[in-house]
Amino acid sequence: MNWKTVGPMGDARQPHFLEKWHGAGNDFLVAVRERGPARLDAARAVRWCDRHTGIGADGLLEGYFTHEGFAMRLHNADGSSAELSGNGLRCLVAAAASHGLVPEGTLDVRTDAGTRRVTIALDPSGATAWGSVDMGEVEVKGGTLESGVIAVVGNPHVVVTDDGMPASALVARARDLAGPLASGANVEFVTVLAEDHLSIRVVERGAGLTLACGTGSCAVAAVAHGLGLVAAQVTVTNPGGDLHVTLRDGAATLAGPAQRIAAITVDGPW
Repeated sequence: MNWKTVGPMGDARQPHFLEKWHGAGNDFLVAVRERGPARLDAARAVRWCDRHTGIGADGLLEGYFTHEGFAMRLHNADGSSAELSGNGLRCLVAAAASHGLVPEGTLDVRTDAGTRRVTIALDPSGATAWGSVDMGEVEVKGGTLESGVIAVVGNPHVVVTDDGMPASALVARARDLAGPLASGANVEFVTVLAEDHLSIRVVERGAGLTLACGTGSCAVAAVAHGLGLVAAQVTVTNPGGDLHVTLRDGAATLAGPAQRIAAITVDGPW
C-alpha cells in the first residue's frame, strides 16, 4: 500500500482512482470507477480506514455509475453503512470532477438517503474545491438541549448542549445519548456563540470523534434555529474548520471546502 501527495492533475481523464480527501478535517478514502457497480465492502473499509495498520480515514466513499446517474456508497471506519455525508458528497464530487468523470458545476448524486444535489467549483489545480450540498429536510423530533434533541438529516443525530467536558469523556457520553436509538446516531455537543455562529464537537456513529460532520452541522443549525437561538444562516465551527448552513422551508443547504490529500495505490485489484 503506497500513498503520495499530489499536485495539479491536469485535464487527463482517469477512468478509476483511489484518493484521500477531507472536508474541514472530516477525511475520506474516495474510490471511483467509470464502469461497473459498487464493489468495496465493509471488510475493505475497516482495513483501509484503520489509522495504524491501514491508510486511515473516517470512512470509505465509493462513487459509481448506474443507468440513473452517479451514485455514492459510504462505509464508516468500522465497516457500518452510513446513509449520507455532506462533507463526503463534496469530496466525492470534487474528486470525480477533477478526473473528468463528472462535470464541474451542479450534479445530482444518488445516496442511501435519496438523491442530493451537489455544486462544486474546483480551483485551477483540481486539488481543492468549494462546494454546497442540498441536504434535504431536517426532521427535528423533539427533546431538550439539556437531555438531547433528536434530528434526522438522512441519518440520525442527537444534539445536546456542550457543557465543556473533556474530549476523553465525549465518546462515552455520546454512547449513552445514542443508545436508545436502534440504529445509533451521531452526537453533536453544541455551543451558541452568536445569532449566526455555533460551534460543535462531534462523535460520529461508526467513526468516533471526528474533526467535522456535515449532516451534524445541519442538525445543530436546525435545532438551534427551531429554538430561536440562531438565524436561518449560520456558521458552524467544527474542530477542523467552519461549515456554513442555510435553512429554508425545513430543508438545509451545507457549504464548505474539499481538499485532496493524496493519491493512493494499493496492492491487488480493487
